[in-house]
Amino acid sequence: MIEIKNLNKSYNNQIVLNNLSMKIDKGDFISIVGPSGAGKTTLLNILGTIDSFDKNDKTSLLFEKIDLTKLNDKELSSFRNKKIGFIFQFHQLLPELTARENILLPTMIGKFDASKSHDNLNKLSSILDINKILDKKPEFLSGGEKQRVAVARALINNPSLLLADEPTGNLDSDNAKKIQELFKKINKELGVTIVLVTHNEKFSKIARKCLVLKDGKWSK
Repeated sequence: MIEIKNLNKSYNNQIVLNNLSMKIDKGDFISIVGPSGAGKTTLLNILGTIDSFDKNDKTSLLFEKIDLTKLNDKELSSFRNKKIGFIFQFHQLLPELTARENILLPTMIGKFDASKSHDNLNKLSSILDINKILDKKPEFLSGGEKQRVAVARALINNPSLLLADEPTGNLDSDNAKKIQELFKKINKELGVTIVLVTHNEKFSKIARKCLVLKDGKWSK
């Protein structure tokens, strides 16, 4: 599904990712752990096409056989909207919109079919147990509810890949456990490929593969 070869990233002559290669198969559930500053979030952002990398002839980034290095900014934006879902440590919900409106926002940006989007919303709301809070604004939701709404927003366009950066980092242990169980369910029942960055040891172990990133390289 995704293949990265010889990926490098540097900021102001400081190497963040050092000749990194990896392969992600369809349906994988991968966790990435490592110390702060190891390059985990940078790698996730590059996978999500929201960050660039150092271009050279040996580097390749293929997503479903599409060479992302060949796409311009407009093409990348469209690709990202259709193929990739993002979940962050902080839910990033727009406060002026209801939960329902926040979830449906990516479908409006991508000009998806409204009827199909609402059908998908109903399905996700049932899976994530957020049916009763869809008309509430974020200020009236608990931390766990906000994150479940963020999960629904990430999944609303039926992405091939779900990227999550510390999705339980801002939650108490009870809500963190619920989110962990949701990720297992999403991967198993919806078949969504997941790449997760986390410092939570228990969370990292529920993934099918756990990779360790240190000093911009894979570590054993």
